[in-house]
Amino acid sequence: MRLRSSAHLLLCLAAAVCFLPCADGICAERPLDREPLVDLHAVDPTIVIDLRYATPHNVTGRPLYPPGTPCLVRAGVAQRLRAAQYVLRRQGLGLKVWDAYRPLAAQRRLFDAVKMSEFVADPASGGALHSWGVAVDATLVDAHGRDVPMPTDFDDFSKTASMHYAGGDRRVWKNLATLQHAMSPGFYGMHGEWWHFIAKNWKCYGPAIPAGASRKK
Repeated sequence: MRLRSSAHLLLCLAAAVCFLPCADGICAERPLDREPLVDLHAVDPTIVIDLRYATPHNVTGRPLYPPGTPCLVRAGVAQRLRAAQYVLRRQGLGLKVWDAYRPLAAQRRLFDAVKMSEFVADPASGGALHSWGVAVDATLVDAHGRDVPMPTDFDDFSKTASMHYAGGDRRVWKNLATLQHAMSPGFYGMHGEWWHFIAKNWKCYGPAIPAGASRKK
């Protein structure tokens, strides 16, 4: 009973983080624009980090990030992920993050390689929410950090990557539903990419500025 109460409280706190300044998700002044990027591993070291764009194992076939790139998200987004991880660990599962904050230069290289705006946002449009630090690509692992069956691998741009699984594998259906349930208090899913999640209060933010970089006025 105590575990259930603690989990409920943590979820409520994570869902409430930074929502108050943004009634109905409308934030004309972007009150969280200056919220810092934080290292997700430092916030919750139990979340598995596997940044695919720091390796050749992605749709471009080459690394887009330099070696040792940390997994960065906005501070409030990190707390939402921490809450989702808390719920999953009670079930013997956990999160693996494939991508989080994505610098604009990497977004441009990815868009130029894929040229599919329905899956990869054109950075010129200002709609690349990975570059805001408010979007993550995540999947599930078991208690030993091993991948569990999911609809597709990362960067699959076929119909089978839909967030609404239409296949016949009961294990995949259950795993996807478990991931979506854990993420739902703090995140929206994306129809065409089951792994892609966006913080529900994303409109309160703007493009992220890494530590040490200057903000244009």
